[in-house]
Amino acid sequence: MKYAYGPLLSLLAIAGVAHAEVRQSSADGFLVVLSEPIAATPAKAWAALVQPQRWWSDEHTWSGKAANLSLKPEAGGCFCERWTGGSVEHGRVVMALPPQLLRLEAALGPLQEFALKGVLTFRIDSGDDGATTLTLEYRVNGASASGLDAFAPQVDEVLGQQFARLVRFVANGNPDAPPPVAPPAVDAGAARRAGIMEEWKKSAEEQAAADKAAARARKDAPANKR
Repeated sequence: MKYAYGPLLSLLAIAGVAHAEVRQSSADGFLVVLSEPIAATPAKAWAALVQPQRWWSDEHTWSGKAANLSLKPEAGGCFCERWTGGSVEHGRVVMALPPQLLRLEAALGPLQEFALKGVLTFRIDSGDDGATTLTLEYRVNGASASGLDAFAPQVDEVLGQQFARLVRFVANGNPDAPPPVAPPAVDAGAARRAGIMEEWKKSAEEQAAADKAAARARKDAPANKR
């Protein structure tokens, strides 16, 4: 069976571009932190967070379909993926304080085969001004031989994608990034007309300069004769 986590396995094997949110990184552990203000109440953010099947990326599942994910947001609850012919526990809830905090023990994706300890925390904070901030923290620890400092940038890249999808889902119910805005179509006729006008303007300016020079020459001619 070919798992959709294959691309992440490749990412973990090569160097990548790290985000600024890798707060700590060493051979035996790393901490990734992502945070974003969101235009939503904590209750709305929580309701979105606990539906990973609606915002998680298909690309980072074992079955290739995020619709196969489920999350039971209570202590002992499973963040699981089930499909015909297989199942996987991505994480297990160790703390749920709706609508403020969700914490899971989770060695995500291929990290689970390395016998690592991962803790994934989502915080939903509401400031005195009523603004809501969503924060993701992912801490992974293991033996010093694990070389986790090499993993950190790639894990951060993948989590950054997932976090961005969650933020968009909270905001408008659609986790997908909007398509790039196409540049306005070039009107070939208008461009050609503009070119002709520019040539005409240049020609007119040159003719005016020539006429002015000729007039000056005629004016100066009688004086030269005297």
